[in-house]
Amino acid sequence: MKRLIHYIIGIACWAHVTPTLAQERSLLDSLHYRTELQATVATGDHSPLWLNANRHGMSSLKTANGFVRAALCRPLALDDRRRWGIGYGADVAVAAGFTSTLVVQQAYVEGRWLKGVLTLGAKEQAMELKNPELSSGSQTLGINARPVPQVRLALPDYWTIPHTRGWLALKGHIAYGRTTDDGWQKDFVGPTARFTEGTLLHTKAGYLKIGPKRVTLELGLEMAAQFGGKSHYDKDGDGRRDVIDNEGGLKALWHAFVPGGSGADESGSNYQNADGNQLGSWVMRLNIDQPAWNLGLYADHYFEDHSSMFMLDYNGYGEGAEWNQKKESRFFLYDLKDIMLGAELRLKQVGWLSNVVVEYLYTKYQSGPVYHDRSPHISNHLGGQDDYYNHHLFTGWHHWGQVMGNPLYRSPLYNADGNIRVTNNRFVAWHLGISGQPARPLHYRLLATWQSALGTYAEPLPERQHNLSLLAEASWRFPLGWQVRGSIALDRGRLLGDNFGVQVSIVKSGILAK
Repeated sequence: MKRLIHYIIGIACWAHVTPTLAQERSLLDSLHYRTELQATVATGDHSPLWLNANRHGMSSLKTANGFVRAALCRPLALDDRRRWGIGYGADVAVAAGFTSTLVVQQAYVEGRWLKGVLTLGAKEQAMELKNPELSSGSQTLGINARPVPQVRLALPDYWTIPHTRGWLALKGHIAYGRTTDDGWQKDFVGPTARFTEGTLLHTKAGYLKIGPKRVTLELGLEMAAQFGGKSHYDKDGDGRRDVIDNEGGLKALWHAFVPGGSGADESGSNYQNADGNQLGSWVMRLNIDQPAWNLGLYADHYFEDHSSMFMLDYNGYGEGAEWNQKKESRFFLYDLKDIMLGAELRLKQVGWLSNVVVEYLYTKYQSGPVYHDRSPHISNHLGGQDDYYNHHLFTGWHHWGQVMGNPLYRSPLYNADGNIRVTNNRFVAWHLGISGQPARPLHYRLLATWQSALGTYAEPLPERQHNLSLLAEASWRFPLGWQVRGSIALDRGRLLGDNFGVQVSIVKSGILAK
């Protein structure tokens, strides 16, 4: 925490001593500021889902929580007229009922040359191909958890490929970082439960846009890996934790970028997985733009290994003494069942109903209920039971107890048994989001989510559990940058319990002109 505070102070000092880089604008001119006071009160076991989820981890499950937050930033957009640009920001909160009292939500500095952007530090990154206000969230690179400090090189806006007559454009990023929740994990876990420390994070994504006019198709691949650090877990089931040093150094960085190597606990084993916790999504979106409306149809297929990434796995091993040798060109084909399908309709001339989002999410298959690797007795290979968002060495796809993907996968923060794992990753869900602006200062949004859950393959729920989560939210903008936002939300069902909550926020934002 001290290092993060020193980092923020360093950013401010660096900006202060840097001279004016051009006559029309300096690094201390036109700074954007935002202050917020938020309070949440709820009844039930915890605050409702949609008062907690998809807020970049700036939220809490406690029935009484709140924060005072202040942010100051220099957007890169201030240098749009230059070939280069510089931006920085700091965003800090003092919270009650959160996982920590002092929250350094963002602290970063970034530079742009032409269209490429290099970011150093923790910054909230936007979700791609989905509406961040109305969607239930991306399955890989979502907006549900606190940002991870990282080095990130990105092409954030589409760059048109030369000599394609505007038909092809690219964007994407590559990043390496380190998680900051070691202390929270140690405080949360039970006596022998798994936790990790010093975990490194790698993400990358690439998107291709086809079509220059009113009909465009966006195709993308999002991937992530958790690697490095130490894993503490009860390997032998003898009631004590073993410590495993995961692969580090340049080799680990490379194996995170191109999945390879083997798990730190698999040395000498015939059954070796790629090093680290590897995961990702195939994503796509079809956009139809008309003068009065815009329709987007999108899909998000999540995967954790080859069986779900390519829906294909090698299955041509020999028999007997050749049980571990590849003998035939034979493969096992998996079904394409696990997927998010969504539609977003934007009405350009209807203020009271401007956006409608509908999503369907199915995650029950996970390459099937059977996992069997080749053996001297049975040579067939079946790679099922993928156990989404969980891992046998790492605690899974989460940060500070909140999943880093879609919040309908129940985050570890909900667990009362001291285990850091996602206990519900097999479910079917329907989600609806609506927003509008009936008057110039008034904006509203409505969310409704129904979920039918089965738990996990390893720990199924005794019976199917259902859940309904609702949110109604409205905000009113006043002169001089003031805004008041009020929200009411509820959960009903056995999965999350019966919860009801009210949340009020007062925001003041503006620009500090030099």
